[in-house]
Amino acid sequence: MQTNSRATRREWTALAVLMLPLLLVSMDVSVLYFAIPQITADLRPSGTQQLWIFDVYAFVLAGLLMTMGALGDRVGRRRLLLSGATAFGAASLVAAYADSAETLIAARAVLGIGGATLMPSTLALVRTMFRDAGQRAKAIGMWQGVMVAGIALGSVMSGVLVEHFWWGSLFLVNLPAMVLLLVLAPLLIPESRDPRPGRFDLLSVPLSMAAVLPLVWGLKEMPAEGIRLPYVASVAAGLLFAALFVRRQRTAASPMIPPGLFRGRGRTFGTAVSLHLVSSLAMMGSAYFTTQYLQSVLGRSALEAALWALLPSVPIGFAAPLATALVRRGLDRAHVVAVGFALSACGYGLLALTGTDSLWLVLAAAGALACGAVVIGAQLTDLALGTAPAEKAGTASSLLETGQEFGGALGMALLGSIGNAVYRDAIPASAPPEARETLGGALAAARHLPGRAADTLTATAREAFTSGMHTAALTGAVLLLMAAGVAAKALRGVAVRTAKTPDEPAESSLSGV
Repeated sequence: MQTNSRATRREWTALAVLMLPLLLVSMDVSVLYFAIPQITADLRPSGTQQLWIFDVYAFVLAGLLMTMGALGDRVGRRRLLLSGATAFGAASLVAAYADSAETLIAARAVLGIGGATLMPSTLALVRTMFRDAGQRAKAIGMWQGVMVAGIALGSVMSGVLVEHFWWGSLFLVNLPAMVLLLVLAPLLIPESRDPRPGRFDLLSVPLSMAAVLPLVWGLKEMPAEGIRLPYVASVAAGLLFAALFVRRQRTAASPMIPPGLFRGRGRTFGTAVSLHLVSSLAMMGSAYFTTQYLQSVLGRSALEAALWALLPSVPIGFAAPLATALVRRGLDRAHVVAVGFALSACGYGLLALTGTDSLWLVLAAAGALACGAVVIGAQLTDLALGTAPAEKAGTASSLLETGQEFGGALGMALLGSIGNAVYRDAIPASAPPEARETLGGALAAARHLPGRAADTLTATAREAFTSGMHTAALTGAVLLLMAAGVAAKALRGVAVRTAKTPDEPAESSLSGV
């Protein structure tokens, strides 16, 4: 057990070990971007199966985050981390050598279960290992940067590996990291759990999944398919189960999510989770447009687009440490978070100025958005975990990450739907039906038209898409500026817990090996 509040070399080494699963889990969100054609040729999935191969990982991950965070508080975060790493490694091996679409879908689902155990466990263990507020803020900034970088690296690694190896290699790269984690984690990472967890409320598990999964699915489908009855019904069902889930947490003797997290001092926790959701909304909403812009407007190949998309990730490594240093030197965290929102809003402002040949302007916009998101994410994560009781670190981490998933889905639904509405209005009624739906549909239709007509449709569709991006960007900028105002006011003067405070019970079951 750590005898003082300052972390030693052992804790920093343990943090590096924890970065392994975090990097792989975040990479797996985007790792299939370039592998789908090879998988389709090899396994011959149906259209529905192809969608499930791609989406089941994110859906299972989102649906189980709260359950696994609360479970880790009860059974031990390190134990859950090791269990998740074992499942993640085994599922990666099965996925790599899957001989049917059904096997690959099942393996991806188990990968989602493993990811749902790994993400809250890593963040909760950072909270319990780093008790000094300054060191914890630095560690969380590194955690945030690795997570954002992993999503960007996943698509690039997909393109490189698929070009030189078979698609199963995308999953085999997980194995060495998971083996290393299983060997080193018991030696370096202390176990921690809630000393008084209470009974695990089993009814909350299906209620939470019934709330999260329909909401995420409906919100993610709306931008591409439009606001249709099945998706609206899915969102409505998710909201209904969300209300039942909240009621259960208020009335259960031992709830999965203690309502006390959001009361008193916990109001700051709720504010941090909500603002983090808005930041995720903006980040994923912008990614919906920038990825299509690079490929379909500028005409870059998928791998070229992924490599260009790495460039805005370069300044991420400096953004979070700089923000943490400013807070440590006495600058109010509220102002730092507000500046992060303003920086992201500037990114959207740059997107609103783009034409149909504005590569560097789009990259600058993406860089500003990414830096702002990392500043916001690092500071709000540190604030949320610092104000939540240490014994509820797993639950607090899972709520932050679930909010992030919701924010991403909502960003694509809200901003994507706005952009698509502008796009459809700008496409002439005489255009082929598929051209009126999406930019990709227009480009596909143009390939079957004679030269001048094809050029006209392509140019019109690209202009329409860019106009839709402008409107969505202005909407996103307004939301971010409003969030900046809320952060500046609601977080003013808020401090986090340090090593031990009178209202934080001592952690039990903290032991090395």
